[in-house]
Amino acid sequence: MVSKLDSIPRALWPHHDGSALYVANQKPALLEKIKLKIRVHAAFGKVKNIQVRFSESGEAFPTPPAKLLSSKDGWSWYEATIVMHNPYMNYRWYLEFQDGSSFWLNARGLSDLEQPDVEDFRINTFSSAPSWGKSAVMYQIFPDRFARSANADKHKKPDWALARNWSDKVIASGPGTSEQFFGGDLYGVIEHLDHLKSLGVTLIYLTPVFPARSNHRYDASSFDMVDPLLGGDKALIELVQAAHKKGFKIIGDLTSNHSGSAHEWFKASYKKPGAKESEFYYFSNKNRDYDSWFGVPSLPKFNWKSQELRKRFITGSKSIVAKWLKQPYGMDGWRIDVANMTGRIREEDMYLEIQKLMRDTIQSINPDAIVLGEYTGDAAYQMQGEGWHGAMTYYNFTKPVWRWFYNPQVKATAGFLGIGRTKIDGNEMIKQHLDFAAGFPWHVRLHNMNPLDTHDIPRFKTFAIPGAQRVAAGMQFTFPGMPVIWAGDEFGLDGTNGEESRTPIPWNNERPNDRAMLVHYKAFAKIRKENTALHDGSMRFLYVSAELVAYVRENKKQSILVVASRGSDTNASIPLESIRGIKQAENIYGGAKLVVSGKEILSRGSAAG
Repeated sequence: MVSKLDSIPRALWPHHDGSALYVANQKPALLEKIKLKIRVHAAFGKVKNIQVRFSESGEAFPTPPAKLLSSKDGWSWYEATIVMHNPYMNYRWYLEFQDGSSFWLNARGLSDLEQPDVEDFRINTFSSAPSWGKSAVMYQIFPDRFARSANADKHKKPDWALARNWSDKVIASGPGTSEQFFGGDLYGVIEHLDHLKSLGVTLIYLTPVFPARSNHRYDASSFDMVDPLLGGDKALIELVQAAHKKGFKIIGDLTSNHSGSAHEWFKASYKKPGAKESEFYYFSNKNRDYDSWFGVPSLPKFNWKSQELRKRFITGSKSIVAKWLKQPYGMDGWRIDVANMTGRIREEDMYLEIQKLMRDTIQSINPDAIVLGEYTGDAAYQMQGEGWHGAMTYYNFTKPVWRWFYNPQVKATAGFLGIGRTKIDGNEMIKQHLDFAAGFPWHVRLHNMNPLDTHDIPRFKTFAIPGAQRVAAGMQFTFPGMPVIWAGDEFGLDGTNGEESRTPIPWNNERPNDRAMLVHYKAFAKIRKENTALHDGSMRFLYVSAELVAYVRENKKQSILVVASRGSDTNASIPLESIRGIKQAENIYGGAKLVVSGKEILSRGSAAG
């Protein structure tokens, strides 16, 4: 028997995704009634019954049959109601048709068979992200490599540093990687704020600015001051003020998992068992031995059982978390380094407790601040929004897109992708995206970071087929979540690993670059800014093949149709009724031809690669 899923175009499949178009109340309170909507096309046949199966206190119950709200252009909208019995709830749809067919719809998609609860849609009472977050365009800056001001020449080179000229090639591996010092500073960032403004950036993310014994500064020697090599506290104050004046938000980078071994707390307690700060770390053997991040001696791990550490770092009125959000600094939030490991070691797991404490402190000082947690692995089922508002993760966007555009002709090894297959087709790319996005509540999904690359991984361009960066960048700006421009992406820079991707920005053409990419990033940011459906709209895939994907972002105000192709000669056909109501279709990539019920509506540009 042929399933309807094989015979009916994907564009006409029933749809629900937890967005405001389907769940009007995006910030439900406990015991509040929540109305859930679903759209069903007549192509599936006459509806017999539609219900929602939801969780309550660990038990599952079906709702009464959903009521029909409206029918137009072949689509019927149904509504069911659940009650927020618990802070966390999950649900999925059951659809039964007169011809005897039935389906389940969960966060991963449509299925003939009942699915596990873990794949359900998720809704909770924890949504507290600032309103500006969902529309943000983020730009990541690694201060040592972004820009040198004239002030940088006044600073004496630190004893740990290997001085480099701005045009020098970055040491990609081996001795010197953490010591190579190019001398970028915060005044250099101030000097280039107009560049970021013209690029369409709204949120600046600075990697650590605290003093340390490395160029990356993730081994802080103090959290109470800005590194004098960057201009000190005064430079940060001036940067935040200048950024705010131009309309930017600006967040910092905080290592809640560890300090540096040169940190004042560690130095006060290393080999000194009687010191108060001994309880801040996992010491043994009379404080001679200690646990550290993956055994790296320079990164001793924090012990969050210590109430004094919590006070100094998070909960106190003068805590590290609080200090930099208050005036005169006034930062707009934090990206939390190694968030997935914070508070976790052996049998101890204080991870959720610490992130809740941190969010509570941050929002008590600035309710409009944001906090984002780093996860190097799958973040979805750990990230429900009760702490971090969103995740910096690579699994639901970055890796699937990398694999779709991967160039097997590249001689370098893409270690970032890990073991397993490096190249997949469009069907597999969308499956991977949905598999890893399914576990997020919608409010978290909108605040996840969508990078093509970062300071920790190779440059996307280096491992992608020729021309793919502009296509993949367009996907960044049109998928749910925050597009992240890693400094230098807009200049088409290369990098075979995380160290090499930290290339100084070629403001004066100090190294090969592709300034044509600036045009694309500016265009994508403009499209995102002007279309609210790209901020909070639902995500519906209309067509998926090996070489092409077409999807639509929709809210109550508009629908935006997006087509992305990695091939040079790809045609796609979708039914007209799947996109009725779209006033203007945007093909922002090129290289694809989309045919709607026999009428070509999109055909523009050259191949992506």
